[in-house]
Amino acid sequence: MVSQSALPRRPLGRTALEVSSLGFGTAPLGDIYRRLDDGEAIAAVERALALGINLVDTSPLYGHGLSEHRCGTAIRRVPRDQIVLCTKVGRWMDPFHGRGEGSGFVGGQPHRAVVDYSYDGTMRSVEQSLLRLGTDRLDLLLIHDVDVWTHGADAIEQRFAEAMNGAYVALDRLRGEGVVKGIGVGVNEADMCVRFAHTGSFDTMLLAGRYSLLEQPALEHFLPLAQQRGIGVMLGGVFNSGILATGAVSGAKYNYKDAPPTILDKVARIERVCRAHGVALPTAALHFALGHPAVASVVLGAETPQEVERNVAALSAQVPAALWRDLKAEHLLDAQAPVPGTVAG
Repeated sequence: MVSQSALPRRPLGRTALEVSSLGFGTAPLGDIYRRLDDGEAIAAVERALALGINLVDTSPLYGHGLSEHRCGTAIRRVPRDQIVLCTKVGRWMDPFHGRGEGSGFVGGQPHRAVVDYSYDGTMRSVEQSLLRLGTDRLDLLLIHDVDVWTHGADAIEQRFAEAMNGAYVALDRLRGEGVVKGIGVGVNEADMCVRFAHTGSFDTMLLAGRYSLLEQPALEHFLPLAQQRGIGVMLGGVFNSGILATGAVSGAKYNYKDAPPTILDKVARIERVCRAHGVALPTAALHFALGHPAVASVVLGAETPQEVERNVAALSAQVPAALWRDLKAEHLLDAQAPVPGTVAG
């Protein structure tokens, strides 16, 4: 058993919230890869909370509501003020029509996700989330997936305008009314984080996949801007869809697809350095992501209590400073990237 005090807390930007440096990501609880046993999925959330993780990140998209349902069951069993609950807007669920093809989830609820960044669509999404989660308030609300990755280059300008004219106005009102303590965005592209930061007043941003041991495109512009603006950064996808967890094995995933040869080669070289220092690749990936002073929490997904325990154990592992020096010396890591040991907590 790891005590709650063993997990450090960090302030989340300008908010009054303090979040565990390791957050619990619940996309897998929406049956993204396989249909989970309900009891085991709920137990994974409970185990995370028992081990001192206080940040729970979910979304209506995950299993088309199933992830929020499972989270709601778990969080009802602990005092609400001990949890920092984060969910997202940008889609609401239509219960009268089937999911359709290409939902992206193996299982999940039989409801259709309707992309909607309007003011009314945002308020509908929030109301549905409150009901699924069984709570009367949220701590963080993020505008979800306003990026080229999701909508394509041809549609991104329209989606960005919809989000700022609709969803942002709604979230700003909810923040002003105290329904939510912080608002932000959750996207897959550092450039979109920069654009949102320059356009609105955001408290936090969840960036997936663009600041990791493998690649650091957020280093030059977004992370310094976040520090300057007091935006608390949460990082998702720090294993780049799996390859930094599995290593450069056959079938390793990068950006949800089979990793190309160039990525496999770079990861294999990173892994050799890690092995020379006796550090597991995913442990190094987790510690690196927490090494930037703008980062408040790294959000890791898990399907079972055992996976949660492994993630927490990795956080407590020792990583020698020589590992980072060697990675930079071999040009496998940006020379300007801050590394663990330079950030308090």
